[in-house]
Amino acid sequence: MLNEIILIGGGGHSKACIDVIESTQQYKIVGIIDSYKQPGTDVLGYTIIGGDQHIQSQPCQLFVISVGQIKSVAARIKLYEKVLQANKSCPKIISPHAYVSQHASIGDGTIVMHGVCVNAAARIGINCIVNTKANIEHDAIVGNHCHISTGATINGDCKVGNNCFIGSSSVVSSQVSITDNVIIGAGSVVVKNIDMPGTYVGNPVRRIA
Repeated sequence: MLNEIILIGGGGHSKACIDVIESTQQYKIVGIIDSYKQPGTDVLGYTIIGGDQHIQSQPCQLFVISVGQIKSVAARIKLYEKVLQANKSCPKIISPHAYVSQHASIGDGTIVMHGVCVNAAARIGINCIVNTKANIEHDAIVGNHCHISTGATINGDCKVGNNCFIGSSSVVSSQVSITDNVIIGAGSVVVKNIDMPGTYVGNPVRRIA
């Protein structure tokens, strides 16, 4: 019997989440919550059933935060906390087309998309997105509420703080540490520690905001 689950967020990222969830063959999606879409709206065959205020009243106990994270992580954190405050939970979702080492650990609410590699002794926190074909190498640590975007590589022994966004095809070199609240632009290369929150781009990265 499949476990019933509800998505929170009906935008573009939700479509990728739906595809991963369906591929696990572990869950039955019973609806999508989105405060910005009209109830009854269809998203890949699933219906918007209401806004965030309906989380508490749902009989379903399992939720996935399917809001994306590019400009800000605030919405994902707020929604994740709402689920916990309602005494419900967000399971980790791992695509069957990803490789996750049996020696790695992944926190609740994190979704691991198709083609991802999470290698031995890597640790990923809660409520993260590890997006398509991202690579998390051995002994790397990724904090809570992070988005490791498509094709990004976090090399061995790296540490990425909480609330970080690592852009598509970016590379974080081995043994580099990144503090909390950092955005790394697409295609960037991080070769030394980042100790100050902000937005960084380039090869090697420089702070622009």
